Amino acid sequence: MRRHGRIQKNSGARLKEVLCGTTVTTAVEIWFQHEAWMGQKGAVGSRPPMARDNRPDTAYIVGAICPARGVVGALTISALNMECMNLHLAEISAQVATGSICAPIDDGAGWHQRGDEIKQFDNIALLPLPPYSPELNPMANALDYLCANILSAGTWDGCDVISEGCGEAWNWLANDRNRIRSIGTRKWATVSVWVGRD
Repeated sequence: MRRHGRIQKNSGARLKEVLCGTTVTTAVEIWFQHEAWMGQKGAVGSRPPMARDNRPDTAYIVGAICPARGVVGALTISALNMECMNLHLAEISAQVATGSICAPIDDGAGWHQRGDEIKQFDNIALLPLPPYSPELNPMANALDYLCANILSAGTWDGCDVISEGCGEAWNWLANDRNRIRSIGTRKWATVSVWVGRD
């Protein structure tokens, strides 16, 4: 297993760099963002003894969690693109505590990239993970948990039903703040802001 001590040791410096020029008034919230494909799939080389659906309909859960507050924000969609990213950032922005700034940590996928197309929010400063380090993103663990415990072993009648099932699963997770904290808390991603001190 690879260890990523550098991101953990330098996370404070990277966060300061990202937040430079923002107006942090009370607190910084660390959020983790990730997406998961939902549909019918099994491990390569395995034959799971369950219902199999070969239809091509799929949907994605694009979610984010703030373990410190136990809050979430998510969308269920049928495609990943910049429009989806902007909608997702708007959802996260609406969930951030008043006067706080959010630093969503994302995996740097192409549709997350900063540029002219990505909408800027006053209370969001994106913080990318280092390349090839998905294990540092606990949002992937939250989505894996949903897949293993809520969304497994089912067949779906079309994209609308998949999206509805994903929404129900996400709402189940959103209503359990202790589970969000348990799955998402990482010591290296805990932030304390001291206003008026260096």
